[in-house]
Amino acid sequence: MQAPDYVYQARCVRELSRRCEVSVIGKSLCGREIFAVNIGDSPAPAFIAAGFHGMEYLTVSAALHFASECAENPPCRGVTIVPCVNPDGVEIALHGEGAACRYRRFVRQTGSACRWQANARGVDINHNFNADWQNVKRRERAAGIIKPAPTRFGGFFPESEPETRALTRLCRRQAFSRVLALHSQGREIYWDFGGCTPPGCLPLAEKMAAAGGYRVASPEPMATGGGFKDWFIKEFRRCGFTVEMGLGKNPLPLSDFEKEYPRVREIFLVFSCR
Repeated sequence: MQAPDYVYQARCVRELSRRCEVSVIGKSLCGREIFAVNIGDSPAPAFIAAGFHGMEYLTVSAALHFASECAENPPCRGVTIVPCVNPDGVEIALHGEGAACRYRRFVRQTGSACRWQANARGVDINHNFNADWQNVKRRERAAGIIKPAPTRFGGFFPESEPETRALTRLCRRQAFSRVLALHSQGREIYWDFGGCTPPGCLPLAEKMAAAGGYRVASPEPMATGGGFKDWFIKEFRRCGFTVEMGLGKNPLPLSDFEKEYPRVREIFLVFSCR
């Protein structure tokens, strides 16, 4: 299994562009393009995004593979796929500080490139969305996270990062019926966000969990709020899910793809074809 770095992502997207619509929804801090693959024809497609965290790059492989399958055999409803929200973080986790462009000194000083989750300047994209923001920051401060870091620093204000804004712009422009954020690891599905959650979200989460052999769960307190699915539920009052792919310790080895992708694929199919 080839590492899903930026060169590999761009090659896959070029191949996909021959069969379906591909767009660039934004650029990372280091100027890497954030791609979206649009499959099928629906006024309210489902939306799948992966690669929020640098060392969760197995999720990028899964999203690209599913996009390729859908391009050949579209799901019963339209789906939009962003294979990698955080291309700089993935590149740093795979190739080290040299991939961090003008932020390489900062990455080197942390000494954590191989376990990098944040974007190039140390903001955790999945803590940077405007959802229960004040409590997110309170929990960060209580944990001693007060400045840019390899993980869990949510930024100085919501949507401070270009990667975050690329997703929120896309969602405000396109009427997605529901969203799924792919992370790793735990084989769990999270589905709610406070009092904002529509009633149909839990039944769909249970169907997806049954299809993939996952369990429906709640995230740990530190991972509550600030995330993409939290923001989507709050903003649009539509269903949003976080799917935690695989088991073990991040970064999951690329060799896990063969055993984990079939499970995720079944989850994707239930999600996309509801």
